[in-house]
Amino acid sequence: MAPDDTDDTDGTLVGDDGVRRCPWAGDPGMMRDYHDTEWGVPVTDERGLFERLCLEGFQAGLSWATVLRKRPRFREVFHGFDVDAVAAMGEADVERLLGDPSIIRHRGKVEATLRNARATVALREEEGLVALISSFAPEDDPQPRTAAEVPTVSPGSTALSKALRRRGFGFVGPTTMHALMEATGLVDTHLVGCHRRGVAR
Repeated sequence: MAPDDTDDTDGTLVGDDGVRRCPWAGDPGMMRDYHDTEWGVPVTDERGLFERLCLEGFQAGLSWATVLRKRPRFREVFHGFDVDAVAAMGEADVERLLGDPSIIRHRGKVEATLRNARATVALREEEGLVALISSFAPEDDPQPRTAAEVPTVSPGSTALSKALRRRGFGFVGPTTMHALMEATGLVDTHLVGCHRRGVAR
């Protein structure tokens, strides 16, 4: 099989290094690096999970590659996604960020990031953001062999979306929350033949 050919039997893509991966991560570069080092690895700290939650919200309607390219600047303008620092930001900060071409300039998403920080602070009086999100992990992972078999939403992500919305979070729709659960290892949707299958949970 030639490099970069998709295996008809399991949907993986064999890269130029001979490794089988999910097809969206077949080519060398940023997306492959993300797939091989971050995507699906459990995130168990508040700051890390808050960052992923916000970035998945910014991704809504866009490509994840766009968000990854802008992530360094997002980290700069949102204080490294320190929850308390973001919660203290106000309307003047929103207006300043809407003038920054290095991030995704979407008022609703910027404002949601601040609201989500405040909601995360409030959650500390209950179970906390990490415990809340983790509680929606499914008992069993899907077993996709091809990209067409990878779900984009689940009962768990729908329930998580509702739970977060009740607590004041924004840009946390079921599809966005499913992407968050995939990215942070709460559900493993690496293709069965992918070399990263099994890194979650």
